[in-house]
Formats: sequence, structure tokens, C-alpha cells
Amino acid sequence: MDPNMEHIQIFFKLIGDSSRLKILSSIGTVEKTVSEIIGETGLPQTLVSFHLKILREHQIVQATRKGGPFVYYRLQDPSLVNLLDACDTYARRLKGGAMGDVPDFEWPPWKVMCRMMRRGRR
Repeated sequence: MDPNMEHIQIFFKLIGDSSRLKILSSIGTVEKTVSEIIGETGLPQTLVSFHLKILREHQIVQATRKGGPFVYYRLQDPSLVNLLDACDTYARRLKGGAMGDVPDFEWPPWKVMCRMMRRGRR
């Protein structure tokens, strides 16, 4: 397997967890504290902290302390919001049964994956 594809596979395993997806969607384009993330996702504090640790270790989110007791989390790469939006659009199309054209995503591996999905390979 192409090493780049292996990295993509690992990445999707990391963000594929429903709790992590909720956390990433909550963070979006702004910095948030654990308390804010808990409030938006409804997930327990221990679960949010656990998943944020994993996302930090894999450099998907970044943590910053701003002179106080709170740690603020943000996406390491803001373009991840585009990827999450694209996944949301794709999922809505699947749910609605109207696939149409797959949007042209900015991240090059997405084009390969979308072609594979159209051909029925997984």
C-alpha cells in the first residue's frame, strides 16, 4: 500500500470516532475550552479530555494556555473544517439518496478516495 494512503487511513481512523467528530465540529474555526466543548457536544468531561489528548498527540488539535486556568483548543490546520464540511455534505447526499457529482475538495487525496467510492471500492 502507498505510504500516503496508510497515513490517510490512520487519519480517518482518528477522526472517525463519533465523539471525536463531535469535538472537532464543536471547535470548528474558533478556539474553545473543554467546558465550551462539553456544553456544545453534551459529552462527559472525562471523555472530552481523553479524546482531546489523542487529537493533540496526533497533531490534529493544538492546546494553548492563555494566562489562566483554562486551556484553549483549536484545529492545528484550519483547512480541516473544509474536510469536515465536505464529509457532512457527502453524508447528507448518501442519506438523501441523491449522490450527483462529488464536490471538488481541496485536499488531493480526497479526489482519489471519491473516485474509489464511485467505483464501489472500499
